[in-house]
Amino acid sequence: MLTSLYWGLSIFMFLSGVWVFVSKRKHLLLTLLSLEFIVLSLFFSLFLYLNLTNYELFFSMVFLTFSVCEGALGLSILVSMIRTHGNDYFQSFGVLQC
Repeated sequence: MLTSLYWGLSIFMFLSGVWVFVSKRKHLLLTLLSLEFIVLSLFFSLFLYLNLTNYELFFSMVFLTFSVCEGALGLSILVSMIRTHGNDYFQSFGVLQC
């Protein structure tokens, strides 16, 4: 009974993160935060699955390592965009600008 509640919570977390990702497209920071929330919900689902099947939790540490690398890459893109354009709006970011 409790595991089905956790699975429902992880699905709700994933879908709400996807909804925020789709609806808040104007700011890069909100997009990155919703992507991190999606990664956290996937980690929660992975952790539940590995505990349910009595596997080692080593793969979850590998997943967290890659998610930290993804977060650092997103923050570096955000910082470079703010330094060149002054804000994080996608409307002010032209494809052909250098």
